[in-house]
Amino acid sequence: MKFGGTSVADLERIRRVGRLVAAEVATGKQVAVVVSAMSGKTNELVAWTDGAGAAAQGLPPSDDEYDVVVASGEQVTAGLLAMTLRNMGLNARSWMGWQVPIITDDAHGRARIDEIPPENLARAMDNGEIAVIAGFQGVDRQGRIATLGRGGSDTSAVAIAAAVGGACDIYTDVDGVYTTDPRIESKARKLARISYEEMLEMASLGAKVLQTRSVELAMSQHVPLRVLSSFVEPGEAPGQGTIVCDEEEIVEKRIVSGVAYSRDEAKVSLFGLPDTPGVSSKIFGRLADANVNVDMIVQSHARSEGAANMEFTVGKRDAARAVEIVRQAQKDIGFEDVQLNEDVAKVSVIGVGMRSHAGVAKTMFTALAEKGVNIQVISTSEIKISVLIDAAYTELAVRALHAAYELDKV
Repeated sequence: MKFGGTSVADLERIRRVGRLVAAEVATGKQVAVVVSAMSGKTNELVAWTDGAGAAAQGLPPSDDEYDVVVASGEQVTAGLLAMTLRNMGLNARSWMGWQVPIITDDAHGRARIDEIPPENLARAMDNGEIAVIAGFQGVDRQGRIATLGRGGSDTSAVAIAAAVGGACDIYTDVDGVYTTDPRIESKARKLARISYEEMLEMASLGAKVLQTRSVELAMSQHVPLRVLSSFVEPGEAPGQGTIVCDEEEIVEKRIVSGVAYSRDEAKVSLFGLPDTPGVSSKIFGRLADANVNVDMIVQSHARSEGAANMEFTVGKRDAARAVEIVRQAQKDIGFEDVQLNEDVAKVSVIGVGMRSHAGVAKTMFTALAEKGVNIQVISTSEIKISVLIDAAYTELAVRALHAAYELDKV
């Protein structure tokens, strides 16, 4: 069972979590619980590191000490929940990442889990103990605390479930995965089941329900995954939520299962590139070396002979750095100009049914054209189509596509 920050935001919510855990234990199951920091606590801790850390003095960051600070939020929640469960007469104790141990690489601030030896947890759970584990954190092979990046508690939970051979229930502030954001489209419908692949695309394309890496891990390790609301009392909503599973377990496959969007996009445009082999390698090699993740890419011929234009997208956080990296390479590459546009958004339609149905793109482009939404960049995969549009049209586009694919109908 994994509980996010809003689910453990204060002591009353932690007591509700305690009741949900107790109800699960009462069914005879062995239970491990992974918790996030209380809502807003990680942001506060990050702000403290910004103020006290190297960035305030213009020095290289001390990422290992950053991890020591920001990992403390989960430690507080784990201790409070373990105390709450003990006060309810249950056998519980808190576990830090290094005690499990959750062994990671040394990429502090964005570490990846290498392995979780299951012996310690399995022994405790076999003895009837509820293991309350601090999410988001592990320990590298030098014994230093390492954190897994934003949303890393989801990954912690799936990894622990895989290690002990269990299922994973993700409790959050919504009662499942919806066809799109209900805050934008009131007709959004909760999905009973969604495939790992669809959920992975939705997570990577802007849906905030699950962290991308947690879905990747669940898919590769075949961990049964379910999304549930923590804002219910035990017994109020049995059997509800959304099951994330293999595609073969979904009997009725819809052509499109959901519409996702992301406003965290910036478009970089390069004009007058030499239309010769190796140019793209020079650009994206430099961006990769700087750990700038590039998403959508499109290249077209320029008006002048032997030249090309190129556009690509990055996260807004990396936008200024991406432009600076490209500018530094201007003399070497020989392009004419670079421009940045941060007033864009990415809207995507996702569905495993696209593999066997024609006309998905036509429906998308027609729906957007009828609403006067201009498409700047297009990107496709086997089960998704993404378009980059002016940010002002984001909500209009989401509602238009949701209606065009009739996602409000069962």
